[in-house]
Amino acid sequence: MSFGRVVARPGAEAPCPCGGGAFGTCCGPLLDGAPAPTVERLMRSRYTAYAVRDADHLVRTWHPRTRPAVLELDDETVWDGLAVHDADEADGTGVVDFTASWHVGADHGRLTERSRFVRRAGPWVYVDGDVA
Repeated sequence: MSFGRVVARPGAEAPCPCGGGAFGTCCGPLLDGAPAPTVERLMRSRYTAYAVRDADHLVRTWHPRTRPAVLELDDETVWDGLAVHDADEADGTGVVDFTASWHVGADHGRLTERSRFVRRAGPWVYVDGDVA
């Protein structure tokens, strides 16, 4: 089942939207279904999924207890920068503090969040976050 459309998936050698290297060796494999080895990598892949509008990856990596029933991505929002401030994981839980930059036309903004993750039957999944 597909939850959305991918608008602008980069080529394998193109820079990854998360800023972590080439898409094909950074977030590309995770968007294709590979499990994230760390909470930071999962968070980066989720940012990339928002940037390329890959709702399927977002739904797949969201804890079913907190996942919205419907996920609609805004086609007008352009995610154009990510800064990871801190990432920590222990005993099957993790947190990532980050700031994501966006723009819609001439309007610019930032989203700063402390995201929480858990391991669920092996892979990391996003639970929720506190927006600052």
